[in-house]
Amino acid sequence: MYKQIAANKRNTVLIMLGFVLAIAAIGAAFAYFLNDWWIVAWVFIIALIYAIVQYFLAGPLAVAMTGAREIQKRDNPRLYNTVENLTITAGLPMPKVYIINDAAPNAFATGRDPDHAIVAATTGLLDIMDNKELTAVMAHELSHVKNYDIRVSMITFGLVCIIGFISDLGVRMMWMASHRDDEDNSPVGLIVLLLTSILAPIAASVAQMAVSREREYLADASAAHLTRYPEGMISALKKLDTHARPMHHQNPATEALFINNPLKKSAINNLFSTHPPIEKRIERLEHGKNTF
Repeated sequence: MYKQIAANKRNTVLIMLGFVLAIAAIGAAFAYFLNDWWIVAWVFIIALIYAIVQYFLAGPLAVAMTGAREIQKRDNPRLYNTVENLTITAGLPMPKVYIINDAAPNAFATGRDPDHAIVAATTGLLDIMDNKELTAVMAHELSHVKNYDIRVSMITFGLVCIIGFISDLGVRMMWMASHRDDEDNSPVGLIVLLLTSILAPIAASVAQMAVSREREYLADASAAHLTRYPEGMISALKKLDTHARPMHHQNPATEALFINNPLKKSAINNLFSTHPPIEKRIERLEHGKNTF
């Protein structure tokens, strides 16, 4: 487990470098299309600045996109005390606690490190989970904090956001190019820009999926180890599966943050889901019961 935490810290640096290089490569496609290679330098500089800024702001931005509101102990003693007791057991700083007013049962964690962590649960989750199941779910989220998964997820969250923006910009540029009479307009440049605009979001989704799936398995196991009660995590996952429904505030960029897929089920969403099937997560916990 400690090796995985160290690997997560290294992966954060690699993902940030890959993110900047990917944006620069997309900038090259724009430069080729517009025949202005200064665009590469400008896009690279902007991507670097964006990577630094979003490292500090992605957590609050994710909270804003989910409609979560911060609470204190008096607002919901049950949730707050559950998180507080688990942080003491795990040896973690107390994170900020949020509630999302949504009937879909779900929870998430975000932040750049344990000292700046945020955990949240939906009202739907609080309604259907008993105390042991709620403890297991919040232990899962705090495991993401302790394992530094939140940092990696936050970086991929920023990656998906900016890739989507650039893809949209590429489509708009192609539309503008198609409505102007320009003999110097390169068909090769149009093709490159078209491929970039289509493939970039797909590549971002695949990267997000690869980063997230193994971390969900690890967080499940870490939660069972933290609570010393794997049955609680298993029971909570079964309820999440039975009562699963799309959340009111949906955004593919924040999908990886949640314990269960918050998006509406579809063939595309299932193909690129950042979450492994719940039945496989339960199966792994069942097989590892004696090791927790």
